Amino acid sequence: MPEPLLRMENIHKWFGKVHALDGVDVEVNAGEVVGIIGDNGAGKSTLIKILVGLIPKNEGRIYWKGEEVEMRSIDDSRRLGIEAVYQDQAVVDCLSVSKNVFLGRELTKRIGPFRFLNLRTMREHTDVLTHKLGLDIATVEQEVRFCSGGERQGIAITRAMYYEAALTILDEPITALSLKGTKQVIEFVKHLKQRNIGVIVISHNIGHVYSVADRFILMSKGKKKFNIEKNEVSLTSLEDILIGL
Repeated sequence: MPEPLLRMENIHKWFGKVHALDGVDVEVNAGEVVGIIGDNGAGKSTLIKILVGLIPKNEGRIYWKGEEVEMRSIDDSRRLGIEAVYQDQAVVDCLSVSKNVFLGRELTKRIGPFRFLNLRTMREHTDVLTHKLGLDIATVEQEVRFCSGGERQGIAITRAMYYEAALTILDEPITALSLKGTKQVIEFVKHLKQRNIGVIVISHNIGHVYSVADRFILMSKGKKKFNIEKNEVSLTSLEDILIGL
């Protein structure tokens, strides 16, 4: 079997006396969509924060394309090709769509001794990517506050696509979205899979991820309880398992 894109082994995390993660193992392959599911407090978000370098692990190892790595910061994970899209969407309402896509990593150009934002190039790149995703935005120059919930998620995913992320993490991407927005995010995930990008979808709602996930990791109280291929379980059976955790 080819080496997984990502492998996390025996991950432990304590917050004081609270054992938030207890020996969790995770694997994700290129082009695979993995749904990590569990109730609030299951340890899902803590696991992802460790993966992207927001918080340190206490024990365990992380391997990227077969090589052991340390995630000390978000810069470490981004350099490897890992991008996360959080449920708060991490967009700035008063900025344009294109400026949000390049937020914190703006393109610049030199004119004489000075450097300026390269707004034209940022708009052009954003326009190409939003069309590839099927994102129906009138103009990438419009402010994000005029976008729907699904479009806002799409803007955050566009940011990950521009930087050619090999692994995209979606943390509760459908929370509080309309039916149209939910369908948009599902289509975005399918598009990432077609591009051979690994995807982790964090959710406490199985129904939101069942249609796109290839495999499910069920967590409860900081432990991985089940690792189930989609072709081995129905949606109803999966819901029954989660209720019984």
